[in-house]
Amino acid sequence: MTHTKPTRTARRGRIFPDIQWTEEEKAKRQAEDEEFHRRCQAFFDRVLPEYIETHYGWYMVVEPDSGDYFIDSDEKVVMQKARQKHPGTVPLFFFQINETGVSGSV
Repeated sequence: MTHTKPTRTARRGRIFPDIQWTEEEKAKRQAEDEEFHRRCQAFFDRVLPEYIETHYGWYMVVEPDSGDYFIDSDEKVVMQKARQKHPGTVPLFFFQINETGVSGSV
């Protein structure tokens, strides 16, 4: 007797097909995202000199509204620390402590 593998139907289309954003809504979201990034980047730039020598390559998560930031050598642990302190807070920004603040290679 031969065994056949069950076939799965691939999902097609958008994940949220009922969301249709207007150009104004897209522009508003983009402006909000850019403002959030600017605030987080300014905070990161302010505290970077304090940590770049001693924690180079570590990870930092910033919550700019409260001024809280979290540092750890493990990226999963640092996100866990931030989520424990700020559960349900969606806007957190992730940096790596180095000259650019970018994690990984570009």
